[in-house]
Amino acid sequence: MSRSLNKAILIGNLGADPEVRSTSNGSRVATLSVATSRQWKNQAGEKQEKTEWHRVVLWNNKGSTLADIAERYCKKGDKVYVEGSIEYRSWQDREGQTRYTTEITARELILLSGRGDGAESSFSPAGKVGAGATAAAPKGKESFEDFPEALDAEDDDLPF
Repeated sequence: MSRSLNKAILIGNLGADPEVRSTSNGSRVATLSVATSRQWKNQAGEKQEKTEWHRVVLWNNKGSTLADIAERYCKKGDKVYVEGSIEYRSWQDREGQTRYTTEITARELILLSGRGDGAESSFSPAGKVGAGATAAAPKGKESFEDFPEALDAEDDDLPF
């Protein structure tokens, strides 16, 4: 039994459309930029907000189709739930400088944005619809801007 755990859970909005590419061995990979925000009031009672940006990587390998799902159904402004593990990488750039990045390698993706029917869709690594989700993938491509009330909503009442 393993005595350690590397698990990350994010609920946030996409800052851009997914970037999808193919690797040299033919695998497909999608990269998402997910923003999470928190709000609070400072000592003077003024509203403050901080946004963190997370790089999320979704692979098509070992039976997984998460990259294809992200490409087909995700777009800028969508609210998503991502579950995966944190990974740290380093590499040498063209100038010989060591660069570092932190990524979330996703194992699960749930689309939380409204699609007109109030449904959510969940995708596991195999690309199958998850338990408790709708039986079909989202059909519409409404923009987050189509729901301005959602932009102003505060998540202070959420339990997490």
